[in-house]
Amino acid sequence: MPKQKTHRGAAKRFKTTPSGKIRRRRAFANHFLEKKSSHRKRRLNSPAQVAQEDKKTIRRLLGS
Repeated sequence: MPKQKTHRGAAKRFKTTPSGKIRRRRAFANHFLEKKSSHRKRRLNSPAQVAQEDKKTIRRLLGS
């Protein structure tokens, strides 16, 4: 059976940490930033973890 190809869209959106956790970027951090508080913008800047239900699917898409 041939090798599984990496889903390029998923590869751009998700990264795996050395410990195996999957990180993603938060939404709502691109524009309309003037009306958001600095506390909210700072929180949006940090990476988030992927929900438990989605981990299996994302790992399959990333080919790992």
